[in-house]
Amino acid sequence: MAEVQRAHWQQTYGAHPGMYGEEPSAPALHAAAVFRAAKARTVLELGAGHGRDALYFARAGFTVHATDFSATGLAQLRDAAAAQGVAERVTCTVHDVRTPLPLPDASVDAVFAHMLLCMALSTKEIEAAVAEIRRVLRPGGTLVYTVRHTGDAHYGAGIDHGDDIHEHGGFAVHFFPRALVDSLAAGWSLDEVHAFEEGELPRRLWRVTQTVLG
Repeated sequence: MAEVQRAHWQQTYGAHPGMYGEEPSAPALHAAAVFRAAKARTVLELGAGHGRDALYFARAGFTVHATDFSATGLAQLRDAAAAQGVAERVTCTVHDVRTPLPLPDASVDAVFAHMLLCMALSTKEIEAAVAEIRRVLRPGGTLVYTVRHTGDAHYGAGIDHGDDIHEHGGFAVHFFPRALVDSLAAGWSLDEVHAFEEGELPRRLWRVTQTVLG
């Protein structure tokens, strides 16, 4: 499923450059405020796509390491960073979140992931990804992520791949039960679980903020 989804995203970004627009997402606006309050300087964004949020973080003065498994999306991000004059604050790396992060231990202040963890990932792969996030975060570092949850209208619709993963319109989504959010925060400080809606349908999501203890 991973390679099928990668190809689907590559095709989608290629056919619809800048498909999410230039304005940052609401979760990114929230995350920037949280990161600023925590005196973060370096932000790792997982699943950055064509970069609307990564570019916002860079314009806000953060040093940003943007990753995505779509080279097409990241190419658009690089071009936009140059056009906006923030290329020196943005690094892009093609990376599949199913593999270890290409960063040293305790090397970033904050991590942001908007709907990345609810892609076509198994529960074990999500757990491994969060363990990697914790590895690269400095003590006291903050993770802000969003995921679609089991209250979403698309939960149970389309092709059922098991493990709460359902495919609708070519996109596979792992819908999160609350118990998964809580388990992923074990050993962290779970600061907030905020329910919100976004886009058409609308999508129903949680915005989760958690901090590395110590």
